[in-house]
Amino acid sequence: MKWAGSASESQMNPEQNMRPRHYCGLFGIYGHPNAAELTYYGLYALQHRGQESAGITASDGIELRTYKGMGLVGRVFEKNILRSLPGHLAIGHVRYSTTGSSNIKNAQPLVVDCARGQIAIGHNGNLTNAARLRAELEKQGSIFQTTVDSETILHLLARPFNGDRAHSLEAVMQRIQGAYSLVIMGEDELIGVRDPFGFRPLVLGKLTWTEPIPAQDTNGMVLAENLRGRAGTAYVLASETCALDLIQAEFVRDIEPGEIVVINKAGVRSVNPWKGTQQPHALCIFEYVYFARPDTNLQGRNVAQVRINLGRALAREHTVAADLVIPMPDSGNWAAMGFAEGSGIPYGNAFVRNHYIGRTFLQPSQLIRDFGVRVKLNLIDEMVRGKRVVVVDDSIVRGTTARARVNTLREAGAKEVHMRVSCPPHMWPCAYGIDFPTRKELMAANNTLEQIREFIGADSLGYLSLDGMFAATGLPASEFCAACYTGKYPSAIDTEMDKFIMEQRRTRSHHTVADLVQDDTQRRLL
Repeated sequence: MKWAGSASESQMNPEQNMRPRHYCGLFGIYGHPNAAELTYYGLYALQHRGQESAGITASDGIELRTYKGMGLVGRVFEKNILRSLPGHLAIGHVRYSTTGSSNIKNAQPLVVDCARGQIAIGHNGNLTNAARLRAELEKQGSIFQTTVDSETILHLLARPFNGDRAHSLEAVMQRIQGAYSLVIMGEDELIGVRDPFGFRPLVLGKLTWTEPIPAQDTNGMVLAENLRGRAGTAYVLASETCALDLIQAEFVRDIEPGEIVVINKAGVRSVNPWKGTQQPHALCIFEYVYFARPDTNLQGRNVAQVRINLGRALAREHTVAADLVIPMPDSGNWAAMGFAEGSGIPYGNAFVRNHYIGRTFLQPSQLIRDFGVRVKLNLIDEMVRGKRVVVVDDSIVRGTTARARVNTLREAGAKEVHMRVSCPPHMWPCAYGIDFPTRKELMAANNTLEQIREFIGADSLGYLSLDGMFAATGLPASEFCAACYTGKYPSAIDTEMDKFIMEQRRTRSHHTVADLVQDDTQRRLL
């Protein structure tokens, strides 16, 4: 196993802490001679889901080889590194830490060599009972090498079990709670798993490939006019369909909630212990609002189209007289288009995003006010001067970013600034893998709509309703988790919502959801 350590991108991005954090992206492929290279491309397409670390584990059927590093995919992997990962089978992972610190030891895939063979795992989500399970395992002699909840799954999976890995996974799924989509590999097997609620997306794809091999004559000379080639079919697992598109793989279907998909030489086999039960589904609604790439399809719905629908619904619910609709790039682009269509107000891109910021610049502490905001987006003053402007964004979490944007528009001479948000107010923290702040840090949990409007400095403020958000997806509300808006958590939570819980290593009592969200020390912004 090889590691490459460097500062993570999120540590160096000054605006990163102002936005909801992405969790992780998964990719796996079985049956392609260049599995590691295709996994690299797949992770590239999923980079938006995690920028702290990236890793690939590949197998030639005999040995698992792994390379992991801190930072973006393109900076972690080079051609010579990919060549050192031969084989027809690989899994990859991009990470933003939702449990455990951001460092190289917590980068995934995690790999173990145990009595059941070599196993590698990549995890997207958050286990709500990880601390309790870890304490139990440590009492039984297990030794943990990381502070991520994903290692708990690996320890449970590595335990002796009479049966194949699919049946072993069924037993593991009965013990773990919370959100998890998994890619798991052995020496010659790829497995995809989705939790019974289906909090996190996972899709199955198929790639038909051919590889020309130059034939040689008796003297070893290549006969260019006589090429013969290998051909085959590879199967792919990915967090989003955009990763399939990049490698020209065909979308087969979504992995169902509770499903275990096993891919090996025998083909594709599916096991779903929850099939036919009354198990509710709970896909994270914020995938449509913010996290997923616009060119991804979730549950048969294109994400960009859903965001346009969100904007149209927002225009119907919160009408306003204005001269221009502008988005907060990039996440507000599609909803702003929908708002402009629904309201009849012209659309314009007044904010220009700098796509090349990263860890190469030094952030002045007090020399430039709101530097972290201004370096990412610059305003074209002429487009907004003297105009009534509607600003469309996907969310307001702490309110600091929205306030800075409104201030920038005021300074540029905007006559009026109206803020519109394409989802309901965030009132509750997420326990399932989105790094939302605690309840006392969520602006909408501690302030009225008027107080929020006053804090950000807008002339008016409107959030999309919960019903309007669900309707925009074209799917029933019962298919989604919307706990961050409603406080109704689909599954029990028995630990404190703290991403550093594994580091703190102190005895904790179990908490109910009601215990978690009550806080007498809630901070007010106004």
